[in-house]
Amino acid sequence: MPQDRPVIAVAGLGIESSTFSPARTEAAAFHPQRGDEVLTRYPFLSSGTALRAAADWRGALVGKALPGGTVTAAAYAELSAELVERVGRLGRIDGLWYDIHGAMTVEGLDDAEVDLLTRIRAVIGPDVLVSTSMDLHGNVSRELVHLSDLITCYRMAPHEDAMETKERAARNLLSLLTSGAPRPVKAWIPVPVLLAGEQTSTRIEPAKSVYGAVADVEAAEGVTDAAIWVGYAWADEPRNRAAVVVTGPDRTAVSTGAERLARGFWEARHDFAFVAPTGTLGDCLDEALASDARPYFISDTGDNPTAGGAGDVTWGLQQVLSRPEFKDPSGPTVLYASLPGPSAVAAVEKAGVGATVTVTAGAETDDRHAGPLTLTGVVHAIRHGDRDAGTEVVLRIGGVHVILTRLRKPYHHEHDFTDLDLDPRTADLVIVKIGYLEPELFAMAAGWKMALTPGGVDQDLTRLGHHRIRRPVFPFDTDLADPDLTARIVPSPTETLNRPDR
Repeated sequence: MPQDRPVIAVAGLGIESSTFSPARTEAAAFHPQRGDEVLTRYPFLSSGTALRAAADWRGALVGKALPGGTVTAAAYAELSAELVERVGRLGRIDGLWYDIHGAMTVEGLDDAEVDLLTRIRAVIGPDVLVSTSMDLHGNVSRELVHLSDLITCYRMAPHEDAMETKERAARNLLSLLTSGAPRPVKAWIPVPVLLAGEQTSTRIEPAKSVYGAVADVEAAEGVTDAAIWVGYAWADEPRNRAAVVVTGPDRTAVSTGAERLARGFWEARHDFAFVAPTGTLGDCLDEALASDARPYFISDTGDNPTAGGAGDVTWGLQQVLSRPEFKDPSGPTVLYASLPGPSAVAAVEKAGVGATVTVTAGAETDDRHAGPLTLTGVVHAIRHGDRDAGTEVVLRIGGVHVILTRLRKPYHHEHDFTDLDLDPRTADLVIVKIGYLEPELFAMAAGWKMALTPGGVDQDLTRLGHHRIRRPVFPFDTDLADPDLTARIVPSPTETLNRPDR
């Protein structure tokens, strides 16, 4: 092995954690990968790729969990201790790619990603270069920027550029290591705005143009990378807000670019709107039934598992099943995804396809809006071995096909339905616990509305009860004076800092 190739470690823990959900996330939910297995997560680090050959990449531990509730202190202690220990066992490294989400809430911690990187820095020292890659719904405190040398995030919501972003973070780190250039200048600007992802989708304006400016800033002489974080709206921590970071060798260029992006985001704050028409669930059902558009999708937004919802709120399904239009099997065909119910799934498995069963499911974690739901229907399908759900079953109740799962699962792809002998393309209504539709569903939908339903990721942010976020912040405070959006130049980890403000 050539000795002049840089040695780069890969490590990170990622989850989006709603503090407004009663759910708790345990260690197993992260599906941690270790050692060489870590590299299999990233196609651009496959054996034989130029990037893989250009450095000695060493996996430590990377774990990514389905968004959910707060991570238990015990789970974080277990995973973080192993991650830090594995980084220490790698020996001399030149760089670390820190692959995280940025919205992980841990019991007893306010900035878990900073806590973890601080502990990693204690092992690798201040001289090792760190490149941090994040979701744009992560949160960027000044401390996180200080501990990183490069930091970036996705530029699309939905996140169709997720792998492209990770590759950019890895490539920029490699370039910095091999060029011998000095550590980048980092311009950070917190922006006092905290909006839901469904209000800041890059599919529509103004986010489309706000994020469109990122590439222009990145292309400027003296800039290496530029990024805008929307922040994560469903956690109540002081760090939760929008932010901009621009990095590069030229202080003036990165400061100018950061200020341009921050102003653009701030000035657009009143123009951000939901990515689809919204209404109550009842209104959405009425409109779907009156429409000729098929399939017609409805997002049951308040319990979206990919935003951090518990996934087992029964309120939405209860409303659907109470509709007289859906009680006749010869009426409209409705697919509902989904509701966790381990005991219900076990009973359906035992009964088998074609059997008529009565089971009770849901509200084991989040029963604040409705209790467990008793369902009587015909078993349509049973499927084992799903990575998230474990076992999935379909119960047909009148015209409604309800997907029940052993563990909660997001339904983002067509095969999620067809694997269960369900055809979303020929259904009348498809109701999914989701916010904005992911690309495959979006392309399939002839009609779509977002139902503003209750749950741990309620889209009505102001009624959730935030009390620890830094105020003032829009939209919780509407009469804000223009904030200070001048660039803060954040020192490198080798420089001594007093306790930084955020």
